[in-house]
Amino acid sequence: MSTPASAAGALATRPIPKSGEALPVIGLGTWQVFDVGADAAARARLSEVLERFVAGGATLIDSSPMYGSAESVVGDLSHALGLRAKLFLATKVWTQGREDGIAQMERSIARMQAGSSIDLIQVHNLVDVAAHTKTLVDWKAKGRVRYIGITHYTASGHAALGRWLASGDYDFVQLNYSIEEPEAAERLLPLAQEKRAAVLVNRPFGSGSMFSRVRGKPLPPWAAELGIASWAQYFLKWILGHPAVTCVIPATGNPKHVVDNIGGGVGALPDAAMRRRMAQHFESL
Repeated sequence: MSTPASAAGALATRPIPKSGEALPVIGLGTWQVFDVGADAAARARLSEVLERFVAGGATLIDSSPMYGSAESVVGDLSHALGLRAKLFLATKVWTQGREDGIAQMERSIARMQAGSSIDLIQVHNLVDVAAHTKTLVDWKAKGRVRYIGITHYTASGHAALGRWLASGDYDFVQLNYSIEEPEAAERLLPLAQEKRAAVLVNRPFGSGSMFSRVRGKPLPPWAAELGIASWAQYFLKWILGHPAVTCVIPATGNPKHVVDNIGGGVGALPDAAMRRRMAQHFESL
């Protein structure tokens, strides 16, 4: 087993390859769960999520204009809680055309209350990627955005994602990867290492059926060797055992779940042999 560089008991960090900046290995996705509009009760619950997220040492929050009110909710709550300086804010551009892309990114920065420079903007699912990449390269040079990236969420998009990653100079690539959907390890993860691109992992729990598969079933006794206390941590540690992965971004609006997820980035991580054992055990269930 390998052990992360951070101290035992603390959330591990990994460097962003292009800069060396340390990034905590567990982040927070906002799809569906932060699209709550003005619902006061839902916002109060999400405020607790953000407080526990930061208290656990995590920083990266990933959103998109595709996610309804999520960007605005992140911006409003992080501002009200005084957390902006502690967060790494990531969003996406998801539209056709250069001018519409610029307008959308300006709105996203305003909604997330990111200030004069947002941490990361990614081209969502490669929508008009050529046009938006040109804009993002220009914005990065001007200091409007610190990092730029590209994303996809299905294995069917991996070939195109790989072509753009191979031919471009992106700081980040976001992709789906899990025990249930391991295809990214075949080509994309090695390519990301070759291109020195940080990897954000979406869909860490696959299609959602992974929890149904393990519901009511105990963890294998040897999972304790990795400090695993839940199936969520089992799945997250399997992902983080791959050295190309920089940060995993499970989406949750549940304060207890965000604490549990952060636990997946604490302590020992599995080596290749243990990851094979973990995958084989999951497949046997």
